Amino acid sequence: MALDPVESALEEAKSVFAAKRPKTREMHARAAEVMPGGNTRTVLFTAPFPLRVERAEGASVTDIDGNIYLDLLGEYSAGIYGHSHPRILEAARAALDNGLNFGAHHEGEVKLAEVVTERFNLDMVRFTNSGTEANMMALAAARCFTGRSKIMPMEGGYHGGTLYFSHGASPVNAPFDCVMGQYNDVETTRALIAQHADDLAAVILEPMLGGGGGISASRAFLDMLRAETKARGIVLIFDEVMTSRLHPGGLSAKLGIEPDLKTLGKYVGGGMSFGAFGGQREIMALFDPTSPNALPHAGTFNNNTLTMRVGHVAMTEIFTPEACVDLNARGDRLREKLNDLFMRYQVKMKAAGQGSMIVIHPTAADITAPKDVEHTDKRLRQLLFLDLLEQGIYVAERGFMALSLKVTDADCDRLVSAVEDYITKRRELLV
Repeated sequence: MALDPVESALEEAKSVFAAKRPKTREMHARAAEVMPGGNTRTVLFTAPFPLRVERAEGASVTDIDGNIYLDLLGEYSAGIYGHSHPRILEAARAALDNGLNFGAHHEGEVKLAEVVTERFNLDMVRFTNSGTEANMMALAAARCFTGRSKIMPMEGGYHGGTLYFSHGASPVNAPFDCVMGQYNDVETTRALIAQHADDLAAVILEPMLGGGGGISASRAFLDMLRAETKARGIVLIFDEVMTSRLHPGGLSAKLGIEPDLKTLGKYVGGGMSFGAFGGQREIMALFDPTSPNALPHAGTFNNNTLTMRVGHVAMTEIFTPEACVDLNARGDRLREKLNDLFMRYQVKMKAAGQGSMIVIHPTAADITAPKDVEHTDKRLRQLLFLDLLEQGIYVAERGFMALSLKVTDADCDRLVSAVEDYITKRRELLV
C-alpha cells in the first residue's frame, strides 16, 4: 500500500536527516542501552532519533556530527540569555570561587529575592529548583491556606512534569483532585467554579499557554477568573514560568490583572536550575519558620550560591526592562512576517504566541483553545522541523520557538526565508 503524500514526504525527510548524522545515530543507539529510548527528557525526543549537541555559543548550537544550527528553541524559554553569555559565565565562576553551597543562609538569596519581588510585584517569594516544584508548592500553599482539597487546572495546560493536563491528566501527575477548566470558555468554567467552590482551593493557569501552543487567554476569561476566585475565596495562581518574559513585570503586569500567587522559572535564575513561587503575604506567611505551625519547604539547592549570584546578575544587568521590551518587539515583528507569509501563499499555517514566544501551527483557522489545534496533522509539524534543520535552524518539533537575546533581526529574516522555502517545496501538502 502506497504512503499518502504527507507520510511519503516525512519518511524522505527522516532519511535525509539520518544519512547526514551517522555519529548522532551511533550515539543514540548507545544511549538506548542505558536510558529508556535513549532519553531522559521526553520533550527532546524526535524521530528518527534526536539531535546530540556538542557545544553552543551565542545563538548557535553544533551537533556531534559538526552541523551548526541557529538556535530558535531557546531551551523552551529558559535560555533567554543565549549560550555562554560572558557575563553569566563570569558570575558563575565568581560563585564557584567563593563556594558552591554553604548549607546556610547568605546574602545572595536576599539580593535575588529583593529583585524578584520588586520586578514581579510579589509581597514575598520562596525559591525552588524548577517550575514544576514552584507550581507544586504554590498549589500546596493554596490548599493549606483555604483548607480545601480540589484544584482547577485547564484542559491543555502544562505546569511541569507532574502537572501535565494535555488530553486530560497524565498518569504520572501528582494525585491532586482536579476539576478541569476549559481554557477561554467563560461560561463553562464559571459554572464549574460555582459547582465546586466549597471544595476548590486554587485555579491555576498560564495567561498564555506555553507548552499548550502559544494560545493567549482572553481578557473576558481572565476577568471572570479573577472575579469568581476573589468572591469565593479561591486562590488564583498564574504560572508565569514562561510568560513572565513577555513584559518587564510579567504578562500579568501587562494585562493589569494580579493573581494571588505567581510562579517563575529558570531564566530568572540566569538559566540555571531555578523556580520561584510568591505573591500575597498572607499566603506566603504559611512558610514562616518562626510561626508555630509553619509549613515545611525543603530543597537542598533552593538557595544555592551559583543560581542566586547568576540570577541576580542576569536580572539586573542583562534581562533589564529595556532588553525585555526590545526582545519582545523583535518577536512580534517576526510573528507578523510569518503570518503575512502564510496569508500570501494561502497555506494552512499560523504563527501564534506573544512577543518572543512563537508557535507555528499547521492550520489557518482561528486558535482560541487547545481543542482548536488538537486534530491538526502533527506530521506537518515534524516535516517543518526536519526541513528547518536541513537549513540549519533549530526549533521545537511542535513548532515552538523562544527567542534569546542573541537572536538578531537578521536571524529572524533567515527563519522567514527558510519557512518560505519550506512552503514552496511542500505547498501541495499545505493547502
